[in-house]
Amino acid sequence: MTNWAEHLEREVARYRDGESRLPEAEDADSRQRQLTRLGNAAGGAGLALLAQGRSGEAAEWLARAAERYRESWGDAPPGSWGRPIGMLKARLLAGDWPAAAVEARWTLDQGAAAAQSPIGRYAACLASLVLERWEDARVLADGLRLDASFPHDVGDALAFIAAHDRLGYVEAVESVLRSFETREAYLEDIPLADTVLVLQALAARRDIAAELDSPLLPG
Repeated sequence: MTNWAEHLEREVARYRDGESRLPEAEDADSRQRQLTRLGNAAGGAGLALLAQGRSGEAAEWLARAAERYRESWGDAPPGSWGRPIGMLKARLLAGDWPAAAVEARWTLDQGAAAAQSPIGRYAACLASLVLERWEDARVLADGLRLDASFPHDVGDALAFIAAHDRLGYVEAVESVLRSFETREAYLEDIPLADTVLVLQALAARRDIAAELDSPLLPG
């Protein structure tokens, strides 16, 4: 059985230690990298709290994660689309749809939809789904499904959410969950299927969420 309290304690300690060693603004590159690590640790703490059913506390840590990712963006290397994805995921996991909409508009304003990398277009697809721009999301998701470097089942799930296709979505999200259940490494060592939770949050807004049961999902 996963010791979530231990995971939480570790992530909070990582965050506090990193915060105490945050470089000054003059050292922009070191600062943006440390801010990203802080975002990862805060997100890990939020996931550990979600797993324990402590949604209010989780929302606070997930908001902190989104803020650190956004703060890191200005000095990040071009194409650092993982940060907007982290922001959007954190807001969705927290259930904060107004904040997610703000992050979504910001992500699209950065040019994510025209990104060369699939990770950038993934950010744009998530943003479009948050903003209920279904046709834009469908086009972006269809492009991701054709990209061999992108997980095909995640692309399928995004496309089926955009198309409001419950049967297709359920099959796709179950495949995403299986991929989590068979992997050995997780972000921040937190054994939780965070991508599945994000997809489920988006699908629930369209009333097509799947009924899932897994040790990698909050009870």
